[in-house]
Amino acid sequence: MIEGILFFSLLFLIFSVLTIIYRLVVGPTVSERVQALDALGIYLIACVAVFSVVLRSTAFFEVILLFGILSFIGTIALARYIERGVVIERQQSD
Repeated sequence: MIEGILFFSLLFLIFSVLTIIYRLVVGPTVSERVQALDALGIYLIACVAVFSVVLRSTAFFEVILLFGILSFIGTIALARYIERGVVIERQQSD
């Protein structure tokens, strides 16, 4: 019973990832694309977590942590790029 529920939730998560990728590519504004990128990271973390429960393995915890860190850094970098036009500001020497 629980395996069926997990596969069903994994199927819905994969469908959600595909719709978020569509929004990431087509999104009319840049801010919606940044939000879609953040949501994509969350859905990928959820997919890996459900997949690790299906496999009954704890080997994917590092992958989940890595996706979380990369998603956070990517969202912050895109937000800074939208706000300032550059991601890393350089100090000009005199």
